[in-house]
This record gives sequence, C-alpha cells and structure tokens, in this order.
Amino acid sequence: MPPAPRANPHFRGHEEAVNALHHAAMSGRLHHGWLLAGPPGIGKATLAYRFSRWLLAGGQTPDLAVPETHGVFRRVAANTHPDFFTVERRVNEKTEKLQGEIVIKTVQEASAFMRLTPAEGGWRVVVVDGAEDMNPNAANALLKLLEEPPPRAILLLVSAAPGRLLPTIRSRCRVLPMSPLPEAPMRALLAEYTPDIDATRMIELSEGSIGNALTLAESDGMALAALVDEALDAKVSPARAQTIADNVARSVEGTDKFELFFSLLRTRLAARTRAAARAGATHLNHNVTLWQDFGKLEREVLGLNLDKRAAIVLALEQLHRS
Repeated sequence: MPPAPRANPHFRGHEEAVNALHHAAMSGRLHHGWLLAGPPGIGKATLAYRFSRWLLAGGQTPDLAVPETHGVFRRVAANTHPDFFTVERRVNEKTEKLQGEIVIKTVQEASAFMRLTPAEGGWRVVVVDGAEDMNPNAANALLKLLEEPPPRAILLLVSAAPGRLLPTIRSRCRVLPMSPLPEAPMRALLAEYTPDIDATRMIELSEGSIGNALTLAESDGMALAALVDEALDAKVSPARAQTIADNVARSVEGTDKFELFFSLLRTRLAARTRAAARAGATHLNHNVTLWQDFGKLEREVLGLNLDKRAAIVLALEQLHRS
C-alpha cells in the first residue's frame, strides 16, 4: 500500500496540472491561491504535497520531483518543515475522535503562519486538504486570507467537492481541474502498490481513481463488486437479498463494507446507465432516480445509525421494481 500523500514519491498522469504549476512557478507570476479539484482518490493531495516540496526545495525539474533522500522531502513528510503547514480535520483533544469538519481555529493558525517571514528564505506553503470540510466560520477566515494574501506565501486547496466551497473562495483561486486517471498510469501505480491484483478488473471498478482501487484491494472489493453485479444483472430473491445484506453489513478489519457496497452499487449503476445511453437506450430516468435514492439512503443510514441490513435489502428490492 502507498504512503500517505505527504510522504508519497510516486505520481503518475495529470501532465496538464503538473505543467501548469511548473510554468506558473518558473514564470515568476505564481498565483497565491490554487484549487486542485477533481474526484476522490485521483492524486490531488499527492500533487499538492509534491508541489509544496518542490517549491520549498527551490526546485527546477519540470516533473516537480524531489528525491526521497532530500531534507525537504523528509521534513514535509514528517510535518516538521518550518515553512509548511497543513489545514485539515484534526483529532479533538477532548474526545480523541476526528473532527467532522475543519474549524476556524485551524484556519486562524494557518493565517498567522502565512504572515511570518519564511524561515528558510523561500516560500511559506499551506495545503488545505479536504477544503470542502471547512465549516462556515473557517471558510470565511480562509476567504479573508485569500483576499489579503501575504507575500511569498501560497495556499493549495484540495477538494473533491469544489461546489461546496464559497463561490468567492473559488473565484480567488486559480482552479486546476484534475480528471480520473487513464488506464496507463493506473496500471503503473497498481503494479507498484498491488502487483498481484487483477489490474484490468480493478481499473474497471475504480473508474480512474487509484485511491478507490487500493480501497477495493484492501477490503475484499472484488467480492463485493461481484455481489453488486449479481444484483444489477437480475432480481435477487428475498432470501438471497438477506444473505447479501448479512455479508455486507459486517465490517471487517476496520473497513465498513456497507459504505463500499453502496459506493460500488452507485458507481456500477452509473456506468451501466452511461453505456446504455451511448447504445441509444431511452427511458433511463429510473436509473438516475435510483442513483440519487441510493445516495440519500446511505447518508440517512450512516447519519442516523439506522439498520444497515434493512437498507441493503431495500436497495436490492428497488433495483428491479417496475
């Protein structure tokens, strides 16, 4: 399995995004705020940390690479570089649980950090990882920072849901759209991380997200995908639906198979709907409604701690209901 994005030296694809960052830095007109936007698990955070290391190391190489042996690489990976700061959800000191949102205190710390003189004479860099997780107060504090940026300081916002950000935040950033990875870089990354996996099947299931692919590899994703395809292919009996629900509702080794099952169900349903539309099929509104309903059902079950087995049975019943 790969290291965390801040310590990951491996990067594939996204040539346009890499070139845009490199060109902006080398031109001497580097914008103070960037928004790396795209689906989950495609490498946005990995690129943000890669570019951060490159800036702090005074990089010149067009691929933004910094050797793992370099002191800047090691200090960013350990979160000990004096000119680097990460804004993200933190562990609540009282409850010892991960906060559900990015709070204003964290953004205020970043603001104070950015206004300091760079300790090593170059840039001060802040990565906002999961920017859509900011609560309203945190978002407004970040907006003020974007409106009055200190010199020699840069904000790199990473978001899988940029539509949830304030429009004024988006307008003050240079947006760097990032797309799902094509097959070639996916195969290269899977060969590095999970050489024994069926890469072709994994690429089909993960739809260009190396993060999703690795989650599937760790979580018996192939077996869950087979259950999803079985349910999509034909109506399952009530007894079989209950058996599937019993299987999926059990969490294994800290992995919530329920969330993964619903993610696969919606992903596979969307893929089949797109394929049907390309083939000229009509009357696909039912599939679109199901996709929306399944997302709502999952959120309600997780948010209200409802019965996961009952939700799975309900979803399987709805699939082929006329």
